[in-house]
Amino acid sequence: MLDSLWHHRQLIVSLVRREVVGRYRGSVLGLLWSFFNPVFMLAVYTFVFSVVFKARWSVANESRAEFALVLFAGLIFFNFFAECLNRAPGLILANANYVKKVVFPLEVLCWVSCGSALFHALVSLVVWLLFYLVVVGVPPLSVLLFPLVLLPLVLLTMGLSWLLASLGVFLRDVSQIIGIVMTILLFLTPIFYPLTAIPEQYRGYVYANPMTFIIEQARDLLCFHQPLHWPGLGLLTLIALVVAWGGFAWFQKTRKGFADVL
Repeated sequence: MLDSLWHHRQLIVSLVRREVVGRYRGSVLGLLWSFFNPVFMLAVYTFVFSVVFKARWSVANESRAEFALVLFAGLIFFNFFAECLNRAPGLILANANYVKKVVFPLEVLCWVSCGSALFHALVSLVVWLLFYLVVVGVPPLSVLLFPLVLLPLVLLTMGLSWLLASLGVFLRDVSQIIGIVMTILLFLTPIFYPLTAIPEQYRGYVYANPMTFIIEQARDLLCFHQPLHWPGLGLLTLIALVVAWGGFAWFQKTRKGFADVL
């Protein structure tokens, strides 16, 4: 898995660049849309949940701006995860010419999708940092640990992406199912509400969702200035590495049948 990533790194970077630039080609604002999109969504989510539904975290005198920071920190991670998995079932179908006509390392398509989503996640992080700078002040140095929280999410996302990209070739319903699952996860993951709002008897099920731990760690790091839970983060990284390797192995094993199906 890592050998494939290293040997095709230049191809992956080139395809990611083409993917990001191609998404906004022809638009008036171009790449600026990657900056404005998270700003617009941040404003909408903040209005709906802090003004309409009057959602709050544990702080009684919490301002809407502070709520927006906590909310957006969770959305950065979830949107990255959702974007990759929503696209994964159609990756091979959308690039059937690579399967049929040329010798192409198909596994890099998931890396390209991940790289594109990671670019938008980093842009959203820049938006968050600028908002934090205006509302609160200079972010703490602990923000530099952000990649340590992102690493297990990237590994987990890649493993699931390879699995779904393969299944999407043989089972066209996978893309529809994933769309429904991502919508359900959006509201079952503590993004718009604190974990303490969930009744005690249901929290075990919520913790079974790996996104819960990742988002809680991200908020502790970015918003609440709490130390990371190193044992939990190490265990999750190990599990994510196994999932990534398993997804890659499954993809390489089943790719021989892609051409026959397509």
